[in-house]
Amino acid sequence: MPLLKPEEIRAMSDQEREDKLKEMRDELFHERGQAAMGGAPESPGRIKALRKNIARILTVMNEEKKTKGGN
Repeated sequence: MPLLKPEEIRAMSDQEREDKLKEMRDELFHERGQAAMGGAPESPGRIKALRKNIARILTVMNEEKKTKGGN
C-alpha cells in the first residue's frame, strides 16, 4: 500500500476521508488478525503503512478541525 501524501488527503472531502479511514481501520484489523493467528503476511510492511496512513488522515482531520473551530 502506498503512503498517502498530505496534499492528497487535504484534497478529499470530509466524507471521503471518513470512508477511507474506516476502510483502512478494517483492513488493519484484518491484517493484525492474520498475524496473530500465525499466518505469514503477504506484505510485511503493510501493517506499518496502514498505521501511517491512518495517522496522516487523523492529523489532517484534526488540523482542519482546529482551523474551523478558531482555536
